[in-house]
Amino acid sequence: MSFAAQVKKELTQIANKPCCERAELTALIQHCGTLGTDSESGGADSLHLSTENAAIARRMYTLLKPLCPQGLEVLVQRKMRLKKNNVYVIRMRRGGHDLLHSLDLLDGDGVLLQTVGVRVKGRSCCERAYLRGAFLAAGSVNDPDANSYHLELASKSRAHADALWELTQAHDLRAKVMERKRGFVLYMKEGEKIIEFLGFIGAHQALLRFEDVRIVKGMRNQVNRLVNCETANLNKTILAAVRQLDNIRLLDEELGLDQLPVKLRMVAEKRLQYPEMTLHELAQLLPDQVSKSGLNHRLRKLDEWARKVRVERGIPEPAQDDDGDSARVYN
Repeated sequence: MSFAAQVKKELTQIANKPCCERAELTALIQHCGTLGTDSESGGADSLHLSTENAAIARRMYTLLKPLCPQGLEVLVQRKMRLKKNNVYVIRMRRGGHDLLHSLDLLDGDGVLLQTVGVRVKGRSCCERAYLRGAFLAAGSVNDPDANSYHLELASKSRAHADALWELTQAHDLRAKVMERKRGFVLYMKEGEKIIEFLGFIGAHQALLRFEDVRIVKGMRNQVNRLVNCETANLNKTILAAVRQLDNIRLLDEELGLDQLPVKLRMVAEKRLQYPEMTLHELAQLLPDQVSKSGLNHRLRKLDEWARKVRVERGIPEPAQDDDGDSARVYN
């Protein structure tokens, strides 16, 4: 079962107050419902709700049953294309218009409205239920283990997408709307806002799992950044030490270390004696207890001496490190 399916299964098990049941049913009808006439019932107005998710079909049947005294029918059909999934249809043969009028879902011309009703707006519990129904009917969310976070609610019209956007904005969920070939999509890509949305609609178990995975991924990324940083610093340290040793050996061969100033000669001799030491460790061995920055300054002076010797004697410069700075040292 995918993560999105787990979230929806959890949402279908939430108990609601009567007002919230109506709000959730309103969203389900707007996304999954079609209004028509039933020839078998003498042309009576009928309402059909369809879904490929059995748990959502049970939820819709449970919400509709108290409001449909004429009774409901549940049909199972099989798609003939692609995955050939089952399609569950809850059919209300009579009283479709009356039900939709009671839910404030029809305009004056008998057209199904695509806005959030006045009975939903302003009531936090009903707004939660409405967004829960919208997610059950047309929502999806990536598994938190995926490369990116993504949650979306599909809408058939721009008006409905904008209505959902206004509802999420009222609760600082920072969603966005974009157009696709078959309609419009309200989406979120921030992990923190997806977690807030899941908590808002009542998917607390999914929220905990999402948060756990997000924390682990964050810790893993932080460790990777630290390791990469340490590796880069270590590489630069090694390159700098190799360059220092090359320069000191050049000065020893071409000039002789005894020709260097006393402080530079001491640094050169210690570096040759302890090539693997860091600047901090090497500075502790010098008699005058020079600081790390002072030692680095003396090594730069040795670099300058070696550069002058190469220029005077026509010796080519060695390859520099990656950043082109032959005197930068990271210890």
